[in-house]
Amino acid sequence: MSKTVLVSGGAGFIGSHVTVELVQAGYDVVIADNMSNCDETNYKGVCAILGRELPFVKMDFCDAKAVRDLFAKYPIDAVIHFAAFKAVGESVAEPLKYYGNNLGSFINVLEAARAKEGGCNVLFSSSATVYGEPEQQPVTEQSPRQSATSPYGNTKQMCEDILRDSVKAYPGLKGIALRYFNPIGAHPSALIGELPRGVPNNLVPYITQTAIGKRECLSIFGDDYPTPDGTGQRDYIDIVDLAKAHVAAVTRMLDGKMKAGYEIFNVGTGRPCSVLELVKAFEKVNGLKLNYRITARRPGDIAAIWADPSYANAELGWKAERSVEDTLASAWAWEKHIAGKE
Repeated sequence: MSKTVLVSGGAGFIGSHVTVELVQAGYDVVIADNMSNCDETNYKGVCAILGRELPFVKMDFCDAKAVRDLFAKYPIDAVIHFAAFKAVGESVAEPLKYYGNNLGSFINVLEAARAKEGGCNVLFSSSATVYGEPEQQPVTEQSPRQSATSPYGNTKQMCEDILRDSVKAYPGLKGIALRYFNPIGAHPSALIGELPRGVPNNLVPYITQTAIGKRECLSIFGDDYPTPDGTGQRDYIDIVDLAKAHVAAVTRMLDGKMKAGYEIFNVGTGRPCSVLELVKAFEKVNGLKLNYRITARRPGDIAAIWADPSYANAELGWKAERSVEDTLASAWAWEKHIAGKE
C-alpha cells in the first residue's frame, strides 16, 4: 500500500517541485496551502505534469483545529513542512508576524503528528542561514550554528530545536531537517518554477525578470568581498535536485533507515559560484546580454558559503546532478512561459 505524504505549502516554489518528485516516486500526496505567497499557477502546473489532479486543501497551518482535521481526514505517514513566511527584510520589520506564523504553524503540525496513532515522520525545510558567516568552508553538519542575522533565520534555528526536542520527548515521532543552500531554476517542463510576488528577493528571478524586460537593471550588491571576483559566493542547487533530496529523506524515514530519531543533512552541490559567475553563465547559455550594475553591499549579506554534501550523498544515496547551465536554461524557459513568450 502506498504511503501518504502531506506537503504543507505545497503550492509554492519548492513545495510544488517536491510534490512532482514524490508522486513520480510512487507516493500519494496531499497538498495544503493558505495561498498567502502564491497563486494557483504552480498547483495547475503540477497537475499538468502529472496528468491528474491531486488532493488540495486551502488552509492555514496556524489554525490548530484545521491541522487536526486534516490529519483526521487523510492517512498521513509523513509531513514535509514548507508553510512559512520567508522574506528576510520583512522579518526584520515585522518580527512578531514571523515568530507567530513560522513557529505556531510548525508546532501545530508537530502536535497533530505526535497524536497520530502509530507515529508520524516530519521533514523540516531548514536553511543554510543557520550557519551564519562560517569560519571554515565548506560547511558540514557539524559546523557550528551562528547567531541568526534576522528573525526569519532565527525561526529556522528555533524550529530545528523544537523538532529535535519533540522527537526526544514523544515516542513515534521522527524528524529530519534539510538545510538547503540556494535553490534555483525550474522544472524542465517549464510548467512550474519560482514565482515571486512583487520585487524578487532572490537572485535568479531578478536575473530572468531583467532579461525579459520586467526589471530595468540587475543590481549586484558589492564587488569588494574577499572572493576571486569580489562578488559573493553561494552554493546554487537545482530545484529538481533539491526536490529529489526530499524524496530520499522521506524514504529513509518511512523505510526505518534512520540512525537516530532526529537527523540533519546539508543539501547543496559543494561547488561555490559567485554572483558574477552566475550572471555570466546565464548570459552565455541563453545567448543574452543583461543590463547590470555593481552597487553597495547589502546589509546582512555574507561573503561566501557552500556545502560539504558528502554526508547526504552517503546516507541518503542522493547527489546533485544538474549543471548550472541546465538550471539557468530552465529558469529562462520558465520566465518566458509565465510571460506567454515561449
